[in-house]
Amino acid sequence: MSLHRVCVVQAGTTLFDTPATLTRMETLCAEAAGARPDIVVFPEAYVGGYPKGLDFGARMGTRDATGRQDFLRYWQSAIDVPGAETHRIGECAARMGAYLVIGVIERDGATLYCTALFFAPDGALLGKHRKLMPTATERLVWGQGDGSTLPVIPTPAGRIGAAICWENYMPLLRQTMYAKGVDIWCAPTVDQRDIWQVSMRHIAYEGRMFVLSACQYLTRADAPADYPAFADAGPETELITGGSVIVNPMGEIIAGPIYGREAILTVEIETDDIIRARFDLDVSGHYARPDVFSLQVNECTSSTHSHLGTARLVTPSS
Repeated sequence: MSLHRVCVVQAGTTLFDTPATLTRMETLCAEAAGARPDIVVFPEAYVGGYPKGLDFGARMGTRDATGRQDFLRYWQSAIDVPGAETHRIGECAARMGAYLVIGVIERDGATLYCTALFFAPDGALLGKHRKLMPTATERLVWGQGDGSTLPVIPTPAGRIGAAICWENYMPLLRQTMYAKGVDIWCAPTVDQRDIWQVSMRHIAYEGRMFVLSACQYLTRADAPADYPAFADAGPETELITGGSVIVNPMGEIIAGPIYGREAILTVEIETDDIIRARFDLDVSGHYARPDVFSLQVNECTSSTHSHLGTARLVTPSS
C-alpha cells in the first residue's frame, strides 16, 4: 500500500502586488506544512494574478491609453522564470518538504504566459508548463504556449502533470498527458462553475488517476482601490468563488468542492488505487487501440515549429 498526503490550496492573489501575494503564499504554505504533504497545488495565475473583469481598453480595431497602462501594471506584476520570485517560491516548497505546483504569470520579454511551475521538495525548479490555449479575452494579454512545455514529472507518489483551466477540455492534450504516464493530474483554474466539477470527475475517471484541482477565491478586497472592474462593488464581493476539489481514479470526489472562502483541502491518497482503476480501462495502454489511432505531438518550441517533421508518436506503436 502506497499512501501519500496531498493538499489543494484555494486562495486569491493580491492583484498587482506580487510581493504581497508571495507573503500570502508563504503563510498558506506554512499552514499546509502542518499536514506534512507530499504534493501541494495552488490555483491558476496565483502569482501575478487573474485580472478578472478587465478589458484592457480593447475593442475591435482600437485600443486606448488606459488599457495600455493596465497592461503595463499587469506586466510589472508578472515574474521571470527563473528569477528572484521563483527562488522564493522554491524556498516555500523546501520548508514544506513537498512537491509544489503553482500557477504564475510568466514574463518573457514583453509577452506574458499563464504558466504552471513545478518545484521539488528541496526547492529546485523542476519544470514549467505554459498554457497552450488562452481562453477568449485571455488571448489579449497571454501568449500561447507550445509543445515544448508539457512535462510529466516523476515523484514518489507517481508522475505529476498539469493542465491549466480550459486546457482540461482539450481531448488531444489529455491523451498526450495520459500517454506520458501521468498519475496525478493537477488542474489549476479560476473556473468556479458547477460544470467544472463534472469535468474534473470525468478526467479522473477517463485517465484513472487522481485529480487535484485548485481554484482561486478572489474578492473585491483583493484588488486595488483604483481597479476599474467592479468599481462599485463592496470589498466582500466575490469575483471568483472557488470550487477546489480532489477526485480519485474512479471519479469519486474525496475532498471538496469548497466555495466562499480560502481553504486548504488535505487528503491521504493510496496510489495503488491508480492500478486498481486501470484494470479495466487504461487509455494509453490496453484500451488505446494504437493499431487504429495515433497522435502526433510537436514538442518543438514555437520559434522552430514551422513544420511537423519532428513530431513524435505518443501512443504505443502497433
